[in-house]
This record gives sequence, C-alpha cells and structure tokens, in this order.
Amino acid sequence: MPRWLPRAVILVLALIACFQLGSWAFHQLTGLLINVLIAFFLALAVEPAVSRMAARGMRRGLATFLVFLGVFVAGAGFVVLLGSMLAGQIVDMVEGFPRYLDSVIAAINSTFHTKLSRLEIQDSLLHSDWLQKYVQNSATGVLDVSATVLGGLFRLLTVGLFSFYFAADGPRLRRALCSVLPPAKQSEVLRAWEIAVAKTGGYLYSRGLMALVSGLAHYVVFAVLDVPYAPALAVWVGLVSQFIPTIGTYLAGALPMLIAFPASPWYALYVLGFVVIYQQFENYVLQPKLTSRTVDIHPAVAFGSVIAGTALLGAVGALIAIPAVATLQAFLGAYVKRYELTERAAGEEATSSRPRPRLRRGTLPGPR
Repeated sequence: MPRWLPRAVILVLALIACFQLGSWAFHQLTGLLINVLIAFFLALAVEPAVSRMAARGMRRGLATFLVFLGVFVAGAGFVVLLGSMLAGQIVDMVEGFPRYLDSVIAAINSTFHTKLSRLEIQDSLLHSDWLQKYVQNSATGVLDVSATVLGGLFRLLTVGLFSFYFAADGPRLRRALCSVLPPAKQSEVLRAWEIAVAKTGGYLYSRGLMALVSGLAHYVVFAVLDVPYAPALAVWVGLVSQFIPTIGTYLAGALPMLIAFPASPWYALYVLGFVVIYQQFENYVLQPKLTSRTVDIHPAVAFGSVIAGTALLGAVGALIAIPAVATLQAFLGAYVKRYELTERAAGEEATSSRPRPRLRRGTLPGPR
C-alpha cells in the first residue's frame, strides 16, 4: 500500500465531514440568513432619510430611531383604522346574514319549485359530521396557530433589530468592511454600496407610484359603486397589493369584496372583476414600464427576476429580487467593455426600426 493512501483517505473523510457539517449548519441558519437579508434591504431603504437627518447635525442613532418610529406609528395607525372598520363591517354582515340566506332560499324555491327552509338547513349543518370534525381540528390547532403567531412576532423583532443596527452603524460597518480590503477593492465596495442604496430607493419609489395609481383607480370604482369606507379601502388596496408580494393582491381584493357584500352581492362581484382586470393591466403594462424607468432594468428582466426570486426565497425573494438584480446589473455594467458598432450592425438597427414598404401581390422589387 502506498504511504500517501492513508493520508488521502483521512483527508477525503475529513472533507466529507466538513461538507456535511457546513451543509447542516447552513440549513439550520437559513431562517436567520433570510432575516438578515431582509434587514439589510430595509436599512438600505431608510439610508437616504437617515443620512439626510445626520447631515444636519443629528446623531445617527437618534435619526434611525425617529425614522423607524415614524414608520411604526403610520403602520400601526393604518392597521388599527382598518381593524375597527373591518370589525364593524363583520358585525353588520353577521346581523344581516339570516336575511341574505332567506332571500337566497326564496329565489331557489321559486326557480326550482323546491321547499327548502332555513331552519332545516341550519339544523342539518349543526348536526353534520363535517362541522364536528372541523371544530375538533380547530380546537387541536389552536396551539399551532399560537406558535405561528409567536414565531412571526419573533421574526419581526429580529428583522427590526438587525435593520436598526445596519442603518445606525452604516458608516462604521462600511469602514470595518473596507479595513480588511486593499484600496482598489475598497472603492468597489463603496460604489456597490451606493448603487444598492440608489436602486433600493428607486424600487420603493416605483412601488409608491404604483400604489398611488392603484389607490386612485380603485377609489373611483368604490365611489361609483357607493362602497362604504371608499378612501380607506383604496389606501388598503394600493399599499397591500404593492408592498406584500405574492399574496398581497388577494388580500387587497378580499377586503373590498367583504365590505361591498352587505350593500349588494353584485357589488362584490363587480369589485372582484375590476380587481382582476386592473391586476392584469398592472402586471403587463404599468409595472414593467415604471420599474424599468425607476430601477433601470428591462421589463422582461424585471418580470423574470421576480419569478426567480419567488422560486428561490418565496415572498421575500419576490420583494427583494428587482433591487438586487438592478444593483448587480449596475455594478457589473462598469466591467463590461463596449465597442463601437460596425456599419453593417448600425445599418441593420436603422433598417429594423424603419417601416418596410408594402409590395403589391405578383410584383417584385426591381432595380431602378
């Protein structure tokens, strides 16, 4: 047996053990890494406001605290307003549900010549096996729901703390990172940081514009249909559909339907139809144009980056995909060497944009 063989076997086994240990640690820390990534992009989003306040003489920690406090107060006030509105609407729906059910049963009896009764339907539902199993499953799932809520609150607190430290200690973090790099790499890191701040701000700006357009469009429809709380519902649709990826559209459309249902079930269908039509217009017309202008990436790249981010990280990936791709594209653009177009390439580009002459049937273009 060669002398190097035992050492090679031990080295291979050690490398396999290190790989397995690293893979296990990575899977265990995936949730923390995702939280840190979200916190980093939140810190980039508030960086312009914090830097502007710090430039005026305010301490950076205090400026970060005031920015986060303003965001928290605005979000909490909006949630409380919608919660009170939704609670009152649910009470109205519960009180008027027997009347709606009687009208539906009367329409069915007159159309199909049946003899249905609301009391018989309620009695059959209360004594059904399906309802009993549902109540048992709901009772056993209370602990799971409580654990999910507590886990969500802990994750929110983790993201908030990391984002606060990233924003408050941004200059110190950049200095610590640049201190271990040579001077040439330090300028690249600072440039990448500035590009990330600019692209993240542009992305939030585009989302704010789309939220404004969406809120105005839905307010017009809600006002025409005389839906209660039209201004608050328009703000809800605009914010939730833009800043909550993947499921934000469904959450945004469900609440106006719920509010419009007591007025008329047809109004709820009208609201659903408009939400679906506007969502298609936004996905294929409005969002690609606004995103490509504010974040400076092609609409197809923006759409593909959202799909790729959703496939990799779910809702988090969909939210940070566009600013991440825009930052990477702008940073790598400095290293791509561009050349002047040849006459043939420039001629093909000019002729492709020029409208071609239409020929009559049976004729061929000849020399002049």
